Order: sequence, then structure tokens, then C-alpha cells
Amino acid sequence: MSETFAEYLSYPFVRNALVAGTLISLCAALLGVPLVLRRLSFIGDGLSHVAFGAMAVAGAMNFADTMALSLPVTVGAALVLMRSGRGAKAGGDAMLAMLSVGAMAAGYLVMNLKPSSSNVSGDVCTTLFGSVSILTLTTFDMWLSVGLAASVCALWLFAYHHIFDMTFDEAYARASGAGVALFNTVSAVVVAVVMVISMRLVGTLLVSSLLVVPAVAAMRVAKSFRAVCVVAAAFTVTCSASGILVAVVAGTPVGATIVATDIAAFLVMSAAGRFVR
Repeated sequence: MSETFAEYLSYPFVRNALVAGTLISLCAALLGVPLVLRRLSFIGDGLSHVAFGAMAVAGAMNFADTMALSLPVTVGAALVLMRSGRGAKAGGDAMLAMLSVGAMAAGYLVMNLKPSSSNVSGDVCTTLFGSVSILTLTTFDMWLSVGLAASVCALWLFAYHHIFDMTFDEAYARASGAGVALFNTVSAVVVAVVMVISMRLVGTLLVSSLLVVPAVAAMRVAKSFRAVCVVAAAFTVTCSASGILVAVVAGTPVGATIVATDIAAFLVMSAAGRFVR
């Protein structure tokens, strides 16, 4: 088995997929911890639906790179949701429902009215559940993921105390002079970028799992905010790397394999958490 993995790792496209996939998952997990604790984890689901609609429109308009349209649209939607989606307010929930479902419906309608290929069902399934595009990443895509991961890690390193304050007591953070509005804006932009890039890894319907599962799993065994962040990061890197390697060797869908690995590891950590506590 080790010889098989070594053989696959000798191919550049597998190494690129492994590096990019684990780093993208790392970004999503670090961002997911404060979002889950602030009860804003639904934003990942809503943004993935918006990105789906934007990508469908970009494909119908024959954009060479669908991210040229989907990225700014998703960033705009993230800013709207961050402003209207605090806590469990009905207004935020209603805005999320209208924005996400409307974007999903519009995207599917556009794909049927002006398909980019003759296999509309295949295109929709690929977009929703991911594809093998993660195995066609270039060296540039890999370094883009490295830069994104470095930016997210730097944000956590230099703004950890602000993130902690705004996660548990936003009113105190405002009173202490922290730039809450600026932080929320930066967070919305970074989350949107990570969501759009992550769609190439696991697809529209599964992308929110990269935000939520590592954070929830870490909370089963860790007792402090810092420990939750560290455990979530280790959890997602391990599961993503394992999922990608299993998918390559077994020929299974990459996105579904990663999520299945996450869920299996979550169940193990949930059982272990009973003994830790």
C-alpha cells in the first residue's frame, strides 16, 4: 500500500492537489471556528449557493475564468449576510433563504437556457458535488492556495485577541476600541474567497462541511478557544490529505471522499470526547 501511495505522489498533479486541498481546508477550518461559535455557520451554505448561481451565469456568458464573476458576486453576498445575518434574527434567516435559494434557482435556470455543453445534468452534478478538477490544478493554483493559507494564518497570528473578543463578546470588543466593522468586512471577504476556491474541491452542496465539521469535531475534545483552533486545523489537514489520497487511489469522487472522511473522524472524536471530559 505504501508503494502505491509513493507511486501516486510521484505525479505533480497529485502533489498539487494534495497541497492545495489541505491548505484550502485549513483556511476553511480556521475561519469556521469563530463562525460556528457566533452561530453564523449558515453563511457558508448560503455563499456556496450564491457562487453556484454566479458560476452558471459566467459560464453562459462564456467567461474564460468563471471566478472573474463568481468571486466579486460572492464577496458582495457575504457582506450582505454579515450585516443582516447576526444570531437568530428572522430578518437574517429570511435574507439567507431568499439569497441562497434564489441564486441556486437562477443558476440552474441559466444552465438549462444556455448550456455550456450538451450534458447539462453532468455539469450540474459536477458543480454541486465536485469534480476531478482538483486533480488538474496547476503549480500557480497551488501557490495561490499557499498565499491564501499564509494570509489566513497571519490574520490569526496578529489578530488572535481581537478574534477571541469578537467571537465571545462583540459589545466588549466595540467598547475596547477594536475595529469590529473592519474585522467583519475582512472576514466576509476572506470567507467568500475560501468558499469560491473550495467549490473546486468538494462542490457547492458539500463546501459548508469544510467550515463546520472541523470546528464541531474539535469542540468535542478541546476545552479552550485556542485548543479548538489547533485541533480543528490538525483535524482538517489530516482528513483532507487522507481523503484526497484515498480518492486518487480508489477512483472515488474527491469531494464526497473528503466529507466522508471528516464525518468518520468526527464520530471517532465524539466518542473520544466522552473520555476526555
